[in-house]
Amino acid sequence: MDAFDRAQALELEEYERRQRAAILPNTLTESAIECVECETPIPEARRLAVPGVQLCITCQTRLELVRKINGERHGG
Repeated sequence: MDAFDRAQALELEEYERRQRAAILPNTLTESAIECVECETPIPEARRLAVPGVQLCITCQTRLELVRKINGERHGG
């Protein structure tokens, strides 16, 4: 792994850490009205379905794709 790959991996890890903190459903935390990543309004139905939600569907999907790709690259 060269320096660019290491820097990219560290950046991805930091991104995932921030997102994990934002998306972990937590009934003690109120759902966000707007996505913490892109500031798009989160529909009421999503806020009710996922207590503590912090990401819109688009950002949630993007995060899950990044995790899947990262897991495949690292044998996961």
